[in-house]
Amino acid sequence: MNWSKPLTALSVALVAFVAAGGLVGLVQVALGNVAALAVVGLMIVVVLALSKSGTGPNRWLSTPYWG
Repeated sequence: MNWSKPLTALSVALVAFVAAGGLVGLVQVALGNVAALAVVGLMIVVVLALSKSGTGPNRWLSTPYWG
């Protein structure tokens, strides 16, 4: 029996569980702090703006020869 696949799945599940617990803890701390909420909101706006700006075609890399 190949033990690496179940062990890998268990490891991924453990890391996801720890990450989710850490995220819940951070949310609980941030909800009580106005400055932390402002930083989180600003980061969300920046990430959304950067993702929106990266969706268009790059004019610098496109040439009429490549299409």
